[in-house]
Amino acid sequence: MKYGIKTTDKDKLEEWLYLMILGRKLDEKAPNYLRQALGWSYHAPYAGHDGIQLAIGQIFQKNIDHFFPYYRDMLSVLSAGMTVEELILNGISKDADLASGGRHMSNHFAKPEWNIHNVSSSTGNHTLHAAGVARAIKYYKTEAVAISSQGESSVSEGYVYEAVNGAAKEKLPVVFVIQDNGYGISVPKKDQSALPKSGDAFASIPNLKIIHCNGKDVFDSMNAMTEAKQYAMLGKGPVIVHAACVRIHSHSNSDNQELYRDDYELKYVKDNDPLDKYKRMLIRYDRITEDEILEIEERATAELKKAHNAALKSADPSPDSIYEFLYAKAYSTNEYPDGLHSTEGEKIKYIDALNTTLKEEFRANPDTFIWGQDMANKDKGGVFNVSKGMQQEFGSQRVFNAPIAEDYILGTANGMSRYDSKIRIVVEGAEFADYFWPAMEQYVEMSHEYWRTKGKFAPNVVIRLASGGYIGGGLYHSQSTEGVLSAFPGMRVVYPSFADDAAGLLRTAMRSEGPTLFLEPKALYNNPNAATTIPNDYSIPFGKARLLREGDRAAIITYGNTTHLSLKAAEKLSAENGIEVSVLDLRSINPLDEVAILKLTQKVNRILIVHEDKTFAGFGGELSALITEKAFEFLDAPVMRIGSENTPVGFNPILEKAILPDVEKIHKGLLNLVNN
Repeated sequence: MKYGIKTTDKDKLEEWLYLMILGRKLDEKAPNYLRQALGWSYHAPYAGHDGIQLAIGQIFQKNIDHFFPYYRDMLSVLSAGMTVEELILNGISKDADLASGGRHMSNHFAKPEWNIHNVSSSTGNHTLHAAGVARAIKYYKTEAVAISSQGESSVSEGYVYEAVNGAAKEKLPVVFVIQDNGYGISVPKKDQSALPKSGDAFASIPNLKIIHCNGKDVFDSMNAMTEAKQYAMLGKGPVIVHAACVRIHSHSNSDNQELYRDDYELKYVKDNDPLDKYKRMLIRYDRITEDEILEIEERATAELKKAHNAALKSADPSPDSIYEFLYAKAYSTNEYPDGLHSTEGEKIKYIDALNTTLKEEFRANPDTFIWGQDMANKDKGGVFNVSKGMQQEFGSQRVFNAPIAEDYILGTANGMSRYDSKIRIVVEGAEFADYFWPAMEQYVEMSHEYWRTKGKFAPNVVIRLASGGYIGGGLYHSQSTEGVLSAFPGMRVVYPSFADDAAGLLRTAMRSEGPTLFLEPKALYNNPNAATTIPNDYSIPFGKARLLREGDRAAIITYGNTTHLSLKAAEKLSAENGIEVSVLDLRSINPLDEVAILKLTQKVNRILIVHEDKTFAGFGGELSALITEKAFEFLDAPVMRIGSENTPVGFNPILEKAILPDVEKIHKGLLNLVNN
């Protein structure tokens, strides 16, 4: 059935009119909250997008479909069933705001319990999340679609292409709605794209259907969205709905469109107001009377007033709540509370510990998935074969290759984990940690999802990265990145140095809620010094350091590759100089074992921090500050640091040796420390 002015039921026409009038009244009222110092400091008016937004909400089925609105989608979520009061609570950032409890920007509407997702302010990045949840919809054979809504200028972002291209390759049931009003804030479309219709940029991609519609027209929009949803649910691939709209008002309440739009253009967009057009059509075709429209206007005004009064009485968020929902629940067991175990038994290499643990967890939880680059090509399992044999055992739907698109790898992991909290995902975020930078926007996004949603969503994702040097890899194959990647609240970061720690922390990460960055020093994969015995079902709590060597003259605090170098330097100091020093392996960078660090400082009074990353702005600076701030009275000498030189890691072995820490450099640093 096609929707039309004559064929659509009158009750439905009136319902749509009521939603459009109610939404417009709120759209026009929103800036007043800021003027009255009540909040809503960011509001992006939707007027001119009425047709397509009404249609998005109408075809969305709560608790079945998944909807990712953007900041201009006020009518979309109202049409989907959210109340005016809920939208006002979001606008004025009240604690009862369903999207975030005031933690996220106004006009970022969400209702997670209905699958209306909280999205970030990075324009268009939620296309990746929509593709990810659509992957789960397809895998679990659900009769549903994912809907991603955005403005036309966001199509210029590279990750939007990654989302559409990847969704088409996988034939995912996702509808990408492009609401094209011709402007990205003040930038006209001609400065954004060579195409008059942004959606046509994807026309050459197979398995993708593109539908153009008049986003100002209710019926054309309803027909387009209905067709798009029906097509996506056939399993043939994704759909782009390109809706031509107009932007009647400024981009937001911090923008003044009169600075870049002339009077003729402003008059044109007002003359093409979709709400006025819809009213005229209803009257012209005798589907409704002017008196009935007035009655609807009055009902909408009354509802808005009631919602306004209720929202103003709602409580503000408490300043004491800022540390709540920072980290999701970590898996814990009482069997190995300190991560210590018997050393009797056969030693297992670091790489085999990872491979075995992955397989054991995949057997234990059938809702576990892994993907990345080069993950599953016959007998190959990743660049270093960490995932070898996994696709053969668990199948290509759970273990598969991803495009060389780090944003897509990480963004779809975020999205797929939204489908059900039982899902656990492991990704190789990049083939080498050095190549991870294109995914940084998604990494940052993932780090604050749990906090931003006030605990309603945590991406249960483990991000594996082969890190560090000592392999002669040079640029993009030898850098250490933890100094940068540990700086984001909400992201756990671990860096195991031995096979048992690798197995135990990986198991804990995969069983925990929330994201974990799992850094693997690739030089240790097959290093016999990193091989250990590993108990059955071994797991290690986050934030538990391990004292590997005891001494009373000084202590080294370290992790990763430099743990082994530090142990050798300590033995050299003992053999050649008769000086005994302790070596503490952090294992976890975030959370950090402050208790172990401070206890050791009090005991030995001299601390040398050793890590592979650069000393300048490296993680050792944070450790030094912690010790100086909380244990200064126990220090007999300044805290010292040894790390890489403040340069990239060179390819030639001579350059690499000059740049990276080694046993001699650490030994020399220890001598300077104990003699200071």
